[in-house]
Amino acid sequence: MSDPTPVLDDLREEGNELDRLVRELSEEQWARATPAPGWSVAHQIAHLAWTDRAALLAVTDAEAFATYAQKALASPDTFVDEGAEEDAGLPPAELLARWRHSRAVLQVALRAAAPGARFGWFGPPMSTASMATGRIMETWAHGQDIADALGVVRTPTARLRHVVRIGVRARDFAFAVRGLSVPEEEFRVELVAPSGGDDVWTYGPEDAPQRVTGPALDFCLLVTQRAHRADLAVHAEGPDADRWLDIAQAFAGPPGAGREPKGAAG
Repeated sequence: MSDPTPVLDDLREEGNELDRLVRELSEEQWARATPAPGWSVAHQIAHLAWTDRAALLAVTDAEAFATYAQKALASPDTFVDEGAEEDAGLPPAELLARWRHSRAVLQVALRAAAPGARFGWFGPPMSTASMATGRIMETWAHGQDIADALGVVRTPTARLRHVVRIGVRARDFAFAVRGLSVPEEEFRVELVAPSGGDDVWTYGPEDAPQRVTGPALDFCLLVTQRAHRADLAVHAEGPDADRWLDIAQAFAGPPGAGREPKGAAG
């Protein structure tokens, strides 16, 4: 059984990095629109605080979370927006304090979880490491929305490996959630790590005929639907792999609308 501590450390640092980006923002910047329709910077942080609280409930009270998830999933098209709206109107200092608190208590709960524990979630049940990995993905993706709204270019880190892993593992789900046949064969995925050079992250059989290649950052932007495929240097060989790049998602729930290609508006 692997030790989840390194993943939890990465989750803590991903949150700290985003915290550094937003902690000095003006009220105007907190209210600035992000690429997610109807969501401001405040909505993005409110969503992260809300999902942290949901994760804490899943870790500490399985029965209460099951009831909560059942209510949320009864309105799959609105519950995410409703969750973000809960805190988005708070004064920025109060919203930031709530997010910091939710991050901190979730860290404590995950580090205290029993070895081998599994927790309910809106998708499949999660181990401690999987829950932390999912929170890294969410923090990074919503942080990207904030960075885009502020015109900030973030430096990619090795923590992107967690986002890549979810994206690769969610391949079959991306097909199934759209009612498409899941490919029978594995793909080979080869992604250049943020450090560049010969540092390549690989998944799947080396001799697989269908392949996906490109920078890890671009793959993460693709599977979190933070950029359109046409604007990324991710390439596919084989019809199923090519189809995957059109529908890839690293998150549970219904398919997202994704982003329009740059220059598509107007």
